[in-house]
Amino acid sequence: MDDYSKIFDLSGRRALVIGGGSGIGRASCAGLACFGAEVICGDVEMAKANDTARAITADGRCGEALHIDLCDRDSVAAAAETVGVLDVLVISPSINVRKPLLDVTEDEFDRVVGLNLKGIFRALKAFVPGMVERGKGSVIVFSSIRAQVVEPGQGVYAATKAGTLQMIRALAAELGQSGVRANAIAPGVVETPLANQAERRLVPCLFRQIGDAAMGQAVRACRRGRLSGVGRELLRHRFISLG
Repeated sequence: MDDYSKIFDLSGRRALVIGGGSGIGRASCAGLACFGAEVICGDVEMAKANDTARAITADGRCGEALHIDLCDRDSVAAAAETVGVLDVLVISPSINVRKPLLDVTEDEFDRVVGLNLKGIFRALKAFVPGMVERGKGSVIVFSSIRAQVVEPGQGVYAATKAGTLQMIRALAAELGQSGVRANAIAPGVVETPLANQAERRLVPCLFRQIGDAAMGQAVRACRRGRLSGVGRELLRHRFISLG
């Protein structure tokens, strides 16, 4: 890992990254550790959380693993009791059911909203009051570019990300006088193993269900650099020559 401590120093600060076992959450753990923070890698999959923590400690920094399931109120409460007051809280997990909106079932809707929106709400309720009581802290939640720009097959996911953005904006206004910051990060497409798997399923599905319009949209997205490497290869080899 690079030495980022010359930019600013988080030594002595405790940071919990929920979703730290993979993807954006794992990268967040690594970044915070590079700045000197004591990083708690929280994840529903303990094997992945342990793997992230080991990678941090192998580099001579401080990391530990913690089980937390944002869909389980008792799990979140137990995790909050275990870690105590934090300096930094990062929340990254989310799921997506990639289907045209009218094909999404109520169970699928509840599952996506239950993690992406209600799960964040649970974490905020559990961990932020301690920051407020102490008068300092930083909350960082991952929204998405889908909060602003949608595409076929991501209606429910986009709704949760827009909801996340507005919820954190409200929280920031409410906590301003307490000394606690709240911010949302809204990245575009990030290549992770999970995203790549989803895209392998999504591209053929969109073409089957939406036809030429979806193909045109995907090609335009690809030419603008908005489609990941997996999507590009699917288009190149199975559907159309991109030139």
